[in-house]
Amino acid sequence: TLALKRAPLAIGADSGADRLLAAGVMPVAVIGDFDSISPDTRAALPPDRLHPAPDQDRSDFDKALQAIAAPLVLAVGFTGARMDHGLAVMNALVRLPQRRCIVIGPQDIAFAAPPRLSLHLRRGDTVSLFPFARVAAQSRGLHWPLDGLDFKPWGMIGTSNRAETARVDMTFNRPGMVAILPRARLDRAITALLAAPAWSAPYAPDAPGE
Repeated sequence: TLALKRAPLAIGADSGADRLLAAGVMPVAVIGDFDSISPDTRAALPPDRLHPAPDQDRSDFDKALQAIAAPLVLAVGFTGARMDHGLAVMNALVRLPQRRCIVIGPQDIAFAAPPRLSLHLRRGDTVSLFPFARVAAQSRGLHWPLDGLDFKPWGMIGTSNRAETARVDMTFNRPGMVAILPRARLDRAITALLAAPAWSAPYAPDAPGE
């Protein structure tokens, strides 16, 4: 319901279609390798809404994100109990930063940080940053500034920072950073992402190890 009020076109990633139908929502499309969708759900869907993607090199989240053409995607149901699935989702966010997507979890939301981001938050809101590549950043309005830090997944990370002022501005020199905010700030994250410039292409490191 939270996502559908803001993004009314529902697309199922494989067995996500089961959850949508159980909630009384008919998806406009279902994308995936169809290894987990139930036979009853598959039979209930019009054939033209089924978009099989049988390759096993990508997750169903990855396949759906690449196939959807929309200003913004809200992804629900991808932060479950399996840690490997969650990491695969973060991997897709980082590799496809030109696709604006917010992953909604029970308490937090996560998205690939754009080149520039201006957020209107409440003082004290958690602003966590986790780099999946080597990234340099600058900030205004955070309790711990990002300027001059060498972010990388094997070194400096930026989790558990917080907003010091009502407006937080951040810039990033390249794709690779995932931002995590409280779920209560979903609407403000949507506004900020839609106003932010987008990366022009999928992420590709400049050199091995970056």
